Amino acid sequence: MHRLETKSMKIITTTKYRKLHLILRFLHGSKAYFAVAVAASLISTVLNALTPQIFRFSIDEVLSGNEGSYLSDNLWILAMTIVTVAVASGIFTYVSRTNTAIAGENFAKNLRDTLFTHAQKLPMKWHDRNQTGDIIQRCTSDVEVIRGFVVTQLLEVFRTAFLVITSFVMMFSMNVKLSCVVLLFVPIVIVYSTVFYKLIAKRFTTADEAEGELSTVVQENATGVRVVRAFGREQFEMERFDEKNNAFAKLWIRLGTLSGVYWGIGDLITGLQVVAVIIFGVVEAVNGFISVGEFIAFAAYNSTLVWPIRGLGRILSDMSKAGVSFERVDYIIRSQEEEYGKESVKNNEAFDASTYEVPAYDISFHHVSFAYEEGKDVLQDISFTVPEGRTFGILGGTGSGKSTVIQLLSRLYELKDNKGSISIGGREIKDIPIEELRRNIGMVLQEPFLYSRTIRENIAASVPDASMDEIRYAAQIACIDEAIMSFPDGYETLVGERGVTLSGGQKQRIAIARMLLQKAPIMVFDDSLSAVDSQTDYNIRRALKENMKEATVILISHRVTSLMGADEIMVLHQGKIEECGTHGELIQRNGIYRKIYEIQMSRDDRKKMEG
Repeated sequence: MHRLETKSMKIITTTKYRKLHLILRFLHGSKAYFAVAVAASLISTVLNALTPQIFRFSIDEVLSGNEGSYLSDNLWILAMTIVTVAVASGIFTYVSRTNTAIAGENFAKNLRDTLFTHAQKLPMKWHDRNQTGDIIQRCTSDVEVIRGFVVTQLLEVFRTAFLVITSFVMMFSMNVKLSCVVLLFVPIVIVYSTVFYKLIAKRFTTADEAEGELSTVVQENATGVRVVRAFGREQFEMERFDEKNNAFAKLWIRLGTLSGVYWGIGDLITGLQVVAVIIFGVVEAVNGFISVGEFIAFAAYNSTLVWPIRGLGRILSDMSKAGVSFERVDYIIRSQEEEYGKESVKNNEAFDASTYEVPAYDISFHHVSFAYEEGKDVLQDISFTVPEGRTFGILGGTGSGKSTVIQLLSRLYELKDNKGSISIGGREIKDIPIEELRRNIGMVLQEPFLYSRTIRENIAASVPDASMDEIRYAAQIACIDEAIMSFPDGYETLVGERGVTLSGGQKQRIAIARMLLQKAPIMVFDDSLSAVDSQTDYNIRRALKENMKEATVILISHRVTSLMGADEIMVLHQGKIEECGTHGELIQRNGIYRKIYEIQMSRDDRKKMEG
């Protein structure tokens, strides 16, 4: 799929009918409802168009002076006819609105489901370059704008077109000259509506993007509430929000001003149209070219036409907003999903998850180089092997590429341009279905994420059907069971959003328990023991060694004490492997590892002395 990205993250669709395709796609299962809504609306329009003709006939019949006429003597028949037509029109309007609502809500549901599901499969690189607030905006506000268009404006387009055609047919059948007078105003309305349509579309795009930026500020502030409080940045954040909020408000004021100008000009044109019909209609009636009943019916049709044509600009304006929202939503839909492996994707073969297992063999990196941004390599030609069932440590400073190694192993990011290969058991990971690869690699990140649920539900997130005994066993290995049981509600204790009711070490250990419950053959700890004290760190590593003997463990840390027990330790520096060996071997060398060890040991000794 071809996509051209701009700074505002809009896309240029490759076909003229892309929006129509999207509407038909997400109306799946509701097309019959929409068709019924359109048909009912058209029938209601026809019935409304008959009412002025009934008035015309009634007035002309009474004024004609035909005494003894059946209808003249029984005007109640004409009155009942008008009431019957009005009731029937109301029934069909009800049917139309009800079916439109059903079709519109199903449309929005299908669209939201697709956006959420698709977003789950987009690569990390895509999420890195798109703001969370803007993604939320596209999946909520923009979906609502599109839903409103489908529910209201799209049906209005059909109804307005049919109403205009029906009304002009009736008007031309009564008086051609007077109809031409009305017809003269139509192109004027269309031209000025089109001009405003383009102006409003441009300003709405800017305003919609500003709303996304405003949502991002709110989302970041809510997510980083602890940082805001800790550094006393409340005033700064309020000023930042005020700046974005003012910019957002000004854009919508400008949009409102433009709409005001449009409606003002529209009122002027509408007024001139009504005056013209009255003046020319009176002249025609006085000269006997049109009856009184026809003049009144003609005036009624003109009034009926005024608002649909008058509302053309509103429809075009709403269409422009919906068009912008379509493009913003389509940006997500057309973004390329992660590749799920040659076998399952390129050959379009069915994948049986129950029979496939990631081979639990050696993990091998072979001449791997990687850059998040072009020309800025984070890893430079690294090669190493982690034997099955062994514990492998990775030590390095900030920006050395430690976490990148693991993100490449789990395919959160993909290797490009044949810059090396990564394999498990001799099979390249790009050929392993991605869902199975990640199911067999348990990860605990440096910054754990906990859901706003109970502790039990957070631990069981990796295995939803796990028993309580299994959950407690994983918590015991992670050295968190005792702390959990000290809470009044134990494992049913509710965790605040992002775990704010827990300490950093407790959140880390719950995240570790969640990963251990997964029982993955490969376990990765990405600096995830940094938030616990040295004794707890030691207890967790000892429990892991005793209970997870067959698992391949990768420990990433900046703390030497966390890696000393590893079978092999790799030292990364500026994306390159500086040293590799056991703790004893690395201590014997006068390298980076020994220097870090001496600094950290000296610091720890000082703490003991001070204690």
